[in-house]
Amino acid sequence: MRAAPRAVVLIVALAAGAIASTIYAAFVRSKAAPDVSFSTIDGKPLSTAGLRGKVVLVNFWATSCATCVNEMPKLVETYRKHRARGFETVAVAMRYDPPNYVLAYAERAALPFKVALDPRGEAARRFGDVALTPTTFVIDRQGRIVKRYVGEPDFRELDALVEEKLAEAG
Repeated sequence: MRAAPRAVVLIVALAAGAIASTIYAAFVRSKAAPDVSFSTIDGKPLSTAGLRGKVVLVNFWATSCATCVNEMPKLVETYRKHRARGFETVAVAMRYDPPNYVLAYAERAALPFKVALDPRGEAARRFGDVALTPTTFVIDRQGRIVKRYVGEPDFRELDALVEEKLAEAG
């Protein structure tokens, strides 16, 4: 058998590179956060579009989720550490979570950030059919999702990511 001509090897290498670039662009590159409107537990309207210019953490959670409840103090700490520099946190209660449970938990835990209800599951659907809790998204100042965590995040990694995104120009 003859060795493949150089031109064939080059074509195969270029095709492999193009495929790898396409996969990278489709799965790794940031994508725009969906334009979603929320109603906070204190009845105020909130939207992802209205948060542009800030680094935003959107956390889908439920009062019945032990991991969610366990991570809340760490989310509070992260919020308090970064809020003065343009960081916002929105905790979105899943549609199956009774609003009175959400309100009671938010008051008992003295959550300092925005807590929103998603009674029809529209926000969870628009964020990619979120079904597992907790699921957390980090959104940069331009409104792009830069990270999705399913389960409790590594908070050192999350903190470093928030620092990096806050340092970027808006």
